[in-house]
Amino acid sequence: MKVYVVGIGLIGGSMVLDIKALYPEATVYGVDSNENHLKEALALGVVDEVASLEAVADADFVIVSVPVDVALSLLPKILDLVGEQSIVFDVGSTKNPICKAVENHPKRRNFIAAHPIAGTEFSGPSAAIKGLFQGKTNIICEVEKTTFKLQEKALDLFRAMGMRIRYMDPKSHDKHIAYVSHLSHISSFMLGKTVIEKEKHEQDIFDMAGSGFESTVRLAKSSPAMWTPIFKQNKEQVIETLEEYILNLTQFKELLVQENYEAIFSEMQSVNKIKEILNGLKK
Repeated sequence: MKVYVVGIGLIGGSMVLDIKALYPEATVYGVDSNENHLKEALALGVVDEVASLEAVADADFVIVSVPVDVALSLLPKILDLVGEQSIVFDVGSTKNPICKAVENHPKRRNFIAAHPIAGTEFSGPSAAIKGLFQGKTNIICEVEKTTFKLQEKALDLFRAMGMRIRYMDPKSHDKHIAYVSHLSHISSFMLGKTVIEKEKHEQDIFDMAGSGFESTVRLAKSSPAMWTPIFKQNKEQVIETLEEYILNLTQFKELLVQENYEAIFSEMQSVNKIKEILNGLKK
């Protein structure tokens, strides 16, 4: 088995660690524009060899784990190069622009659009974690456009990693992910910004920061190089979610101004049911 990972970061790196554990006979080749990432990935054993993009012609699997703006231009080039036996998949957080970028490609049947919903706030080869995808959901879009033999090849790999498969059209994916992922990251970045600006005047503020602040602001440590293109590609959906979120924040502020604590209690109590929803998803 020959596996090429194009972009050796958290997701791509974690995937190939799982592949190496599941299929010891596999050879993993790393392709990355960042020379330091290549050296680090080799040293850590995330990849076995360094390769050029042109070498993907003999690939069994090509994992494209680059920023979503780069993927738009890179995916068609990779599809130009791969052989008939190769299955190419991306792992990006936006799916509609990706699917449109390859919709008319002669080798569209060799591509499967995927979004494994897993990760941490860290990046680079050292962030790769074996078993990251166990029990996680992998959203697959437009599966019918991938030739059956190759889609089965990819789906078998995803299931071997322990992922649950969910099918969704690209537009629905981008709408839903704007709420549960993209908005979460914006909230975290802006909370971090607010506290950092306040910290200029109150040096002790971080001494008082507990686990609640740490868990809420965790996503603010995420890579701007990865997230700026995501916000750009999913701009319309993100703006819609922000408008709703800002409206809720404004209404909460007004309740405080009015000293309507009964309404505040009721608001928080109604949102408490999210615990049941999240617990249900974990089962």
